[in-house]
Amino acid sequence: MIDTPSVDWFAISPSLVGLAAAAICLLSGVFTPRWLLRPFAAFIAALGFIGGGVMAGLVYIESPDAHLEVADAISRDRFAAVAQLVVMGAGLLTIGVSYSARMRRDHIGEYYALLATAGAGMAFLVQASNLMTLFLGLEWFSVCLYILCAIEIDVVGSLEAGLKYLIIGGMGSAVLLFGSALVYGSTGELGFSAIASSTRTNGLADDPLLLVGLAMIIAGLAFKASAAPFHMWTPDVYEGAPTPVTGFMAAATKAVALVLTLRLLTVAFPEKEDLWTIAIAVLACVSLAWGNIAALVQTGVKRLLAYSSISHAGFMLIAVASANGLGGRALLYYLIPYSAISVGAFAVVAARERELGEPVTLENLAGFGWERPLLGFAMGSFMLGFAGFPLTGGFMGKFLIFSAASEAGWNWLVIVGVLATLVSLYYYLAVIRAMYMRPAAELGFAPIGGSPPREIMLSSAVFLAMVVNIGSFFVVQPLVDLARNAAEALPL
Repeated sequence: MIDTPSVDWFAISPSLVGLAAAAICLLSGVFTPRWLLRPFAAFIAALGFIGGGVMAGLVYIESPDAHLEVADAISRDRFAAVAQLVVMGAGLLTIGVSYSARMRRDHIGEYYALLATAGAGMAFLVQASNLMTLFLGLEWFSVCLYILCAIEIDVVGSLEAGLKYLIIGGMGSAVLLFGSALVYGSTGELGFSAIASSTRTNGLADDPLLLVGLAMIIAGLAFKASAAPFHMWTPDVYEGAPTPVTGFMAAATKAVALVLTLRLLTVAFPEKEDLWTIAIAVLACVSLAWGNIAALVQTGVKRLLAYSSISHAGFMLIAVASANGLGGRALLYYLIPYSAISVGAFAVVAARERELGEPVTLENLAGFGWERPLLGFAMGSFMLGFAGFPLTGGFMGKFLIFSAASEAGWNWLVIVGVLATLVSLYYYLAVIRAMYMRPAAELGFAPIGGSPPREIMLSSAVFLAMVVNIGSFFVVQPLVDLARNAAEALPL
């Protein structure tokens, strides 16, 4: 008789709620009348993200002490619960952005099902405590995103984005899997804590097999986090994928990849902290330089935001490289406003795309702030949040990250981050200038057809994202306390 491990269903409830919502969305495509399909599927997917967020909150409340579940395959702790809350929030906002998107009727149920399934996979990934569940969770949501990127099969750019993401994402997953195999071959263990124990007990800290495996795992996770020089897929995929999907990827995928990176490195490889902190710091510098310099010459707004995403991966990697308690708090706090800003910014781009019927550039963004006051003001706040201006959550996030780096003795890394922030002002403020300050002579004729359509769901999502962006500055202490309690689950 095979002994099966006991399952803590409560610990994995955020993922289970998402899967249940996805199943209902799939069935809705068959049994729901045409006129009811979109509102019903969107409502069920939104309920899935809300329910997943509620369950993650309950897990946070009921898990003051971190412990392993399901044969030590997953962690039940507050660190994962906060990351799950970020994912569920990003998913809920994405539902609002997606509601008015043009898509084929036979894809509506599938779209919302894939979105809910991706969120469930991300919720599972941040709980991973061994290399097997890590890879399972990674592929779980990655396959969903591959399909979502290419779901607009009538648009060449969407198919191209899906294919590029599939090929390069598959390569990144293969690199991570091979690195995991090398680590297992060296230590004979799959669990993060067991890997650290085996490394310490058997004196494997300098084992070449372990070091190569660690390097490949970092490279594989860097692919998912869009960190340079493993970012090559990001600009093309972000540009070609449906804009709501791009926003979800920019927020949620980066969040779970970086949270998992911090957990894996601090729990499984504490003996090599002196090595991997340097590697992460180098990746942070390359991401900051590459992302900001490339963004300076972009005219397409989606591509500009893609390079911005690469640079923000660099900022968050500074928190990982700090490898201290303040770094853990800074990462979790920064992900809250960053995720809202990312979804909100791409939502504004989606609104402009639907008005013009063509890709959004700095040229055709001219006058948008006066035409759509709410969306224009929100977009301005998002750009200021990305740049780290006061009165936005981005300011406090960067302040905490730089504080963590300084506490860890990485003062030169703080200087690099400050210089990168100064460079980024050029292209972030260029977006605001395009919306509000373009001379009348430069403005083109408005497209015929009357006023742009009122998209209540999209506008509501943008408004909520703006509230999180600005509100996280004014309620910083409760959010920092939330992040501090969560980061205590890691050996920082």
